[in-house]
Amino acid sequence: MTQPKFERARSVEAKRIRETAILREAARLAVEHGVRAVTLTDIAAAVGMHKSAMLRYFETREEIFLRLAAAEWQEWSKEIRDRLGPPALRGATDSEARLTAAAGALAQTLVARPMFCDLLAHTPLNLERGVSFDAVRTFKIIVVAEAAAVSSALCAALGLTPSQGGNAVATATAMAGALWQMAAPGTELRRFYEDTPELAHAVIDVAPRLTDILTALLRGYSTQNTA
Repeated sequence: MTQPKFERARSVEAKRIRETAILREAARLAVEHGVRAVTLTDIAAAVGMHKSAMLRYFETREEIFLRLAAAEWQEWSKEIRDRLGPPALRGATDSEARLTAAAGALAQTLVARPMFCDLLAHTPLNLERGVSFDAVRTFKIIVVAEAAAVSSALCAALGLTPSQGGNAVATATAMAGALWQMAAPGTELRRFYEDTPELAHAVIDVAPRLTDILTALLRGYSTQNTA
């Protein structure tokens, strides 16, 4: 099918529509092939633009994915805060049940967002390093606010201190990104691990591994606070 030929956006609204199309196609390609494999040329071709024309809307490939990462942070933050609220944890009648439910909710909501897990690993390694300081500032302001909101929800649900809540959010997101890369879902590397008996230990199931790590962390904080 012939891709549509886009003319240069002449208004603020047209520019917004064009940026939305670029972000949508970049997200689709990232889900299908992984963030690492998607090039600016791939995104331009999917949108029907020449690569040089993309620079009118985003300064680099990294800026596109940093914008997607910011949006994922906002969407995940809202979802997990809803999961940590009183109605969601009402069935947990004691502190152990609440922390187990909270750890599971953190892990499940992250793993349910494959692109977010992928982006979490790439953000500090290359995305933040391939954009202007203004782009980094905009991204960081969003992330700090959303991480703080999730931390506050954890503190309210589990009686954590602010530093403990912040550490739990940092651990959840950092480990989700790292474990996702190690698990290599949907890649030839993953299939190689699964087909090679002596490498069975390399086959990682992210959700239960992450849940176990977060449960141990939250249980440790709970014990520390009780003592």
